[in-house]
Amino acid sequence: MTSTTPVIAMDSVESSQLHSIGYDAASHTLAIRFKDRKTGAPTSLYHYSEFTRENWQSFRGAESFGSHFGRFIKPFPQRFPYVCVEKMPAPARTE
Repeated sequence: MTSTTPVIAMDSVESSQLHSIGYDAASHTLAIRFKDRKTGAPTSLYHYSEFTRENWQSFRGAESFGSHFGRFIKPFPQRFPYVCVEKMPAPARTE
């Protein structure tokens, strides 16, 4: 079985929810790595398919990446089907 998951270059972003984002125009795939809200450490990586270049430009130009994701991407799984590509649980806190 061969993997069709594209390797997408990621850019860190200023966001309380998102660690980094990337886009692959050839496969129309948005990549989002989330962050742990308490530590800011990177967590799971998700790929959202059927994401057009126009969608990407709108997302990249958003005043708030997290708000844009919450309003225009997350609520529409039929429009932007997604898959968890890499599960990275937040590191356990040591006290």
